[in-house]
Parts: sequence; structure tokens; C-alpha cells
Amino acid sequence: MTDPIEPTTSTSDPNPNSSPTTLLHPRRDPFEHGLLPIQKLIFTDPVQALTPLKQKFASSLTHRVDSAALADALQISLDHARLILDTLALVLHSESDPLVTAKPDDVDSVGADLRDLILFLYIQSYKKLLPRFHKDSAAVADVWPSTSAFDGYLSALSPLQLVRCNTRRFMPSQADEEAHQLSYLQKHLANILSLLSESVEGEDKESLVLTMDGFEHLGFLIQFVDKGSEGVPLSQVAPFFANSDPDMPAAPVAVAQVHDWLLQNIASSLELVTEKISAKENGAPGGSDQDVAMADASPSLAKASPSSRSPCFIEGVSKSSYLKQASDLKSSSVKVINCHDSVIYILAPLKYATIYGCSDATIVLGAVGKTVRVEHCERVHVIMAAKRVCVANCRECVFFLGVNQRPLIVGDNHKIQVAPYNTFYSQLEEHMAGVGIEATVNRWDEPLALGMIDPHSSLSHPAGVSDAQAESAARLGPDQFSNFLIPNWFEGESVGSTKDNPFPLPEAYLTSQQRNQKNLGEIKQILREAPLEENRKRELSCALHVYFKDWLYGNASLLSFLLIHPAISSCFHCCFICL
Repeated sequence: MTDPIEPTTSTSDPNPNSSPTTLLHPRRDPFEHGLLPIQKLIFTDPVQALTPLKQKFASSLTHRVDSAALADALQISLDHARLILDTLALVLHSESDPLVTAKPDDVDSVGADLRDLILFLYIQSYKKLLPRFHKDSAAVADVWPSTSAFDGYLSALSPLQLVRCNTRRFMPSQADEEAHQLSYLQKHLANILSLLSESVEGEDKESLVLTMDGFEHLGFLIQFVDKGSEGVPLSQVAPFFANSDPDMPAAPVAVAQVHDWLLQNIASSLELVTEKISAKENGAPGGSDQDVAMADASPSLAKASPSSRSPCFIEGVSKSSYLKQASDLKSSSVKVINCHDSVIYILAPLKYATIYGCSDATIVLGAVGKTVRVEHCERVHVIMAAKRVCVANCRECVFFLGVNQRPLIVGDNHKIQVAPYNTFYSQLEEHMAGVGIEATVNRWDEPLALGMIDPHSSLSHPAGVSDAQAESAARLGPDQFSNFLIPNWFEGESVGSTKDNPFPLPEAYLTSQQRNQKNLGEIKQILREAPLEENRKRELSCALHVYFKDWLYGNASLLSFLLIHPAISSCFHCCFICL
């Protein structure tokens, strides 16, 4: 990889922080949800590879790139080019960008901003942080390509066994990952700025300048967070653009000056994060990760992070039912981690959701306006309305989907099934409208399988094995499809307008559903009209209740849930009385 451009000493001495409470942070979204396992996007020398792309499209009036032009420039398929645009839209920092607001049919006519696209393509060579127990993580953290010390061992483990061998004390924390991303930006900042810069007369390095508009595009990778606020626009923090006249374009600034100022801010943030990690490892008071309040293993104690920038963690729920509604969340991002034998409801509008290391569980997500990532799960049923879902390294899972984009299947998956969306709750359509999900577009049955090997993780590079396409997902048969009923816990408190599944069912599934409902009605009618004497009817009723109790006591999580929700328990009782 090309060595970063050496920083040029600037005569200015800008204050590295505009205020003591304003700190630079990496944006997590591109690193967590924007990396695609497409080998042609992994550049050995990103500057050399992306400079021709910049030169080719910089002369266009709009500075925007569509799928066909991108496919031609990178020599990739149209499907992959469209996937790049769709993924970029999901992780962009500007919600007002035309690519973010475009309807699915208009994405190509709108195209992606060239500068955002270059930054997106540059970070495709990013390597994720290794678990802490790796004996030489620093030596391989940013080497491309690399092999893993666990090759031959991890491949023998199931996705869940792999997760369980990586306990919390070994897995990178949010602070670890932030420090890794800051180090990456620190190393590659000069290259990134050179790709965003413009040349003026002269060929020396001082001839590279950055406009205020170009500087704002760095918001794709970094953000300044002021204490108590969501974020501060970059140009308002930078001393060379602050207080610029809105009616008069600010003068471009030498790249060297921007480079020096950002390096100082990155170094300051990195120092603070490193101190936090050290304090946490040493068990010092106040050494906990203030940015991420981890949920306790007890579901009653699981809570949202205090910072709206941080995700809400739901972790360690076992043999229980668990509910989060919009009023319970302070964050627009949720991570469900290591939950087993449980039913989890997150009935809220979200931007991002991650489900990691779960087994034998049913997880219902409300409306996710960006993307959902499901990784290292076994025998999990996931029900979601979302823009997109990415499934990685899962086994025997079923996904009931209402998605506007093709589901991505990556990594080592086995026996994955997809099916149409199958539930609703009273505020679902309101939440979908709020995050921009269209019920008229459901691409649940168009899974796109990418590479089996994740080029961004050092743990998944079997030595000497070439990349292969991941096993795709199969459709769940209509005869196996059924509706999922979400209890109305707080009836009367929050009334929504949704009365049915907002996603139209395909004809085969609708026919199967109607047939099942008809059969159930006939069975009820037969039981009601059975020519039995009163004592025989009582015996039949008692037998049904005995079998129901046996089944119920065999489902400890459901039993405990009904015991603390008597209203729902009475509904179950009424159902059997009707029989």
C-alpha cells in the first residue's frame, strides 16, 4: 500500500480543539455497515486506483456517478455497481443527499456524489480489529492480504461456538474499535485528503487545496461531538472555515494546514480513548466505557446507552421474553448480543440494528430505516421491516422480511431460509413512514450471495483457499408459512393505525394462510358441535387443558412471560375456552 503523504509543516498553529468539550470521533456506520466483501474493491494502492476515477468524473457538471459509469470504471458487474450505490446511501452522513432520499427506481438517475464515493471505496481496504488474545495483532492489523493465526481451527467451529470462544473480555469493546478506527484514519489521512483536494497553479505539495465543500465531505468518516449534542458541522469546528459568510464562498485552504489540524484532533481523541481502555483494563474507578453503557445480562437491567450517538445494547437475555418500545430507547441503533432461548421484541423506529451470537430465539425488529446485520447466529427466527438485511455466518435461521433492497448473504452460511414478512403491531406503519420504508416494495425473495470469505476480517482467511460465493438462502415453503402474533401489552396507551400486515403477501403464501385459517375454523366448529354428552365435553375440555399445560410448562420462557403479564395469560385461557 502506498505510504501516506508526509505532512508539510504549517506556519499556523491552530487550536486542536475548538472547545474542551468538542472531540473528534470516527463515524461507526461506514466501518460497521459499509464494507462489502467484493474482491475487486480491495485496492492494494487505493490512491493509485482511485485517482483515475476521480479524474474521469471530476469534469462532469454534477460530480455524480451512476451504476453504469461506475461498473465501467471499476470493471465490475452492474449488480455490484448498484449494490455500491445502495450501500453508500445507507451509510451516508448527510440525510439530505439526493442518493439517500431517492426512490429505488431513481437511484441511477440521481447517482452518488464523487467525493463520497471515493471515500467509500477507499475504506473497502479497511481491516477490522482482531480479538485481544491475538499474539501479534499490531503486526497484522493493517496488512493486506493476511492470514489468520486461527486458520484450520476456526473453520471447524460452528458460528455460535466461535462466538462463545470469544468471550466479552476477549472481544473488542466499542472503545477498542474506536481507537482502531482513529489509528486507521491517522495513518491514511494524508491519502484521503489528497483524493478530496484540488490543484492550483504549481506542482509542489503546497498547490493542493481543500474547499469548504470538500472538507464537509470528510463528515462521511469523522464527526465532532460537543458534549450534550448529536454532532457539530465540520466547517463550524475548523478554525479556517468557522464563521464564514454564508453569502460568500470561503477561500480554499492548503491541504497541509487541514492535515495538521486534523492530525492534532485525532491524536487528542486517540489519547483519551487509550486512557479509557487502560483504565478499564486496570479496573480503575471511572474506567468504564462512558460512550457505551453495556446492558447487563439480566433483561430487566438492559438499557439504552446514555449517549444518542451510541447504540443500545441488549445482551445476555436467556430463557425469557423482552420488550423495548420507542419510548425506552435513547439511540437510533440497537445491538442484540448473545441472547438465547428467548423472544425479543424491539418495536421502535431505528436506523441500524445488529444481531450477533444468538441462538434458539425469535427476534422482532420494528422499522429499520438503514440496514440490519445478523451474524454468527444459529436457529434464530428474525422478523423485520428494513431497507436491507445482511446475513453473515449463520446456520438454520429463518428470516421473515419486508425489505426494500435485496438481502445480502455473505460468509459461511448453512440452511438459511427467507420468507415474506408475517406480523404487525399498531404503530408499524407510522414507524415505517418515519424511517422511509415502502410497503409496496418487498425484495425478500431476491437474495444476493457475495463472497464466502470476508476480506475485512483477519479471522476468516483460510490460507491457500481462494474466495468462493456464499451459500444463498432458500425460500420457506408456503405450507410452512404462518403469521406471528405480537401481543398488545399496553392496549389503550398508544393507539396506532396498523391493523394488518402492511406488506402484501405473494399469492401462494396468501392462499396457504387462508387455507390454514379455514382449517382452524373447521376444527373449532367440529369441537363445538361434537355430539357428546356434557360429561364427555368436560372430559375433552380437561384433556385439552392438560395437554396445553404440559406444553406450557415445557416452554419455561413463555410460562414466565405469562406469569408477569396476566392480561395476556387470560387471552390464552380464552382461546382454549373457545375451543
